[in-house]
Amino acid sequence: MSKLENSDRLRRVLGFWPAFSLVLGTIIGSGIFLVTNDMIRAVGSPGMVFFIWIFGGVLSLLGALSYGELAAAMPEAGGEYVYLRAAYGPALGFLQGWANALVMFPASVAAKGAGFITFLAVFFPALNGIVLSIPLPIGPGGGPLDIQYGQLVGIGIILCLFGINYIGVRAGGRVQVFTTALKMGLIAAIIAAGIFWGKGNSSHFTSVIPASPGGVAGFFTALVAALWAYDGWNNAASIGADVERPGQNLPRVMILGTGAVIAVYLLINAAYFWVLAPEEIAGNNRVAAEMMQRVLGGSGANVVSIAAMISIFASMNGSFLAGTRPGYAMARDGVFFRPIAKLHPKFHTPGASLVLLSALSCVLLLSGRFEDLYRTVIFTSWVFYALTAISVLILRRKKPALDRPYRVHGYPLVPILFVLVAAGLLYSTLLTYPRESGIGLGMILAGLPFYFLWKRNPGPSPEN
Repeated sequence: MSKLENSDRLRRVLGFWPAFSLVLGTIIGSGIFLVTNDMIRAVGSPGMVFFIWIFGGVLSLLGALSYGELAAAMPEAGGEYVYLRAAYGPALGFLQGWANALVMFPASVAAKGAGFITFLAVFFPALNGIVLSIPLPIGPGGGPLDIQYGQLVGIGIILCLFGINYIGVRAGGRVQVFTTALKMGLIAAIIAAGIFWGKGNSSHFTSVIPASPGGVAGFFTALVAALWAYDGWNNAASIGADVERPGQNLPRVMILGTGAVIAVYLLINAAYFWVLAPEEIAGNNRVAAEMMQRVLGGSGANVVSIAAMISIFASMNGSFLAGTRPGYAMARDGVFFRPIAKLHPKFHTPGASLVLLSALSCVLLLSGRFEDLYRTVIFTSWVFYALTAISVLILRRKKPALDRPYRVHGYPLVPILFVLVAAGLLYSTLLTYPRESGIGLGMILAGLPFYFLWKRNPGPSPEN
């Protein structure tokens, strides 16, 4: 049995609904409650905001279609790490897995934790107080690092999710189904309250904010914010070794989950702009809470804050389910820290990988603010999303006999369109946010010395 096949020692215990909840629950996190504010300030008009939500959703759907073929053909732990290794060779596969394990998933969990704190501080303003200030240029934007009480609470949330996912994949899956169902019900109530009970004005949809940057730069700035809200459409690929009937379930959950999120995002933004004028949305970084306060008073704002925290908790749990698999898969192949490949003898979970993800997430939560974290995640992630979409074309030629239970519709146009737009996004993000992009690239390339070290002496993969 090959080292790759050993990844199947993870047990296939997640059916369609837990996997579907993973996609839906991971995508819908803090972004939809926060980023409309960034988007309207960047493009200036509600029409452009809706266009970007649709554009970003369709782009994510094109990615999900492309990933669906790869996930169905290679349903193994690690997702993109497995696909890129098969298409390009072990070095690029390793860099993707390295980035996923050490940058993208930890930064994603940290960014969601920062969003959680933003809403929890509505009830406990003291969380914004500073516990410790470190006068070194290591904080957000290169300034001093101020550690707040809320960040310590965020670390507590991360440790709670660590415990849930440590005791079993089924436990994490059950939490995912429950919290996703709960948050979808609350989001539906928020949408209904805004559209049917709110005293709205249709002129809000045609108003503009003249001072916004607009243009190409404004478009890509808003698109980065939207794609952060959509991020997670690919997460089911990482748990390929945990999903029952992966050839059927993996493409379905990624495509259906992404489509459902597009509908939810358009509806909730319709509620925002029906109740609030564009300048009001631009001036408030908790748009959903402001809308519900307008509709139901202070209790409405509290409902949104609770819904947002449940939503973020579900999204963070999904990241824990998916985020531990890339490191686990690499360690089983002998090209990562070998203890990460060990499964817990009783719970059959990648315990050491969970420890690594939790520790890195806590460090990043202390060192970065929400905007910095999600921009780093988006740039780093989309480098590999583009490369993964190209691998659909490469593997069609390289491995024509590979069993493909699902083939991407619209091939080759779908993956090609996805890659072209992703290239434009990456170029714009690199120009607009060079610091965050540079951090992401630097952390990816930092893996190369480790790759050559492990390649020379991989050592035996540990037994479970």
